[in-house]
Amino acid sequence: MNKKIFLAAIVVFVLWAVLAFIIHGVMLKAAYASTAQLWRPMAEMKMGLMYVSIFIAALAFSAIYGFLVTKKSLMAGLTYGLLYGIAVGVGMGYGSYSTMPIPYSMALTWFLGTVIEAILGGLVLGAIIKN
Repeated sequence: MNKKIFLAAIVVFVLWAVLAFIIHGVMLKAAYASTAQLWRPMAEMKMGLMYVSIFIAALAFSAIYGFLVTKKSLMAGLTYGLLYGIAVGVGMGYGSYSTMPIPYSMALTWFLGTVIEAILGGLVLGAIIKN
């Protein structure tokens, strides 16, 4: 089981890293440029740390599913991903929006992007980690 959890975590990490680039580097590029005063300059961003944090999140996401979900299936993975995505996405999108002067479209994209990332990650878990 632990090998499957670790394998799933690696696949989820790659998936989330690619989706993060699409969401933040492509879709929200203009929104980030219009709020540049809120972020580190590109030269000062700690991209290595960002990838470490994505991997730790993917590992925890996979471990929670692997150790705590009793009936593992694609549907269980989908459900887990949806619930996880809503829980984390609300904080990511609307928690940030409540305290930061970001455009509403950015908050909504953060929320929906997180939900989509988690649903797809849940499907990966359901496909790799089975009873």
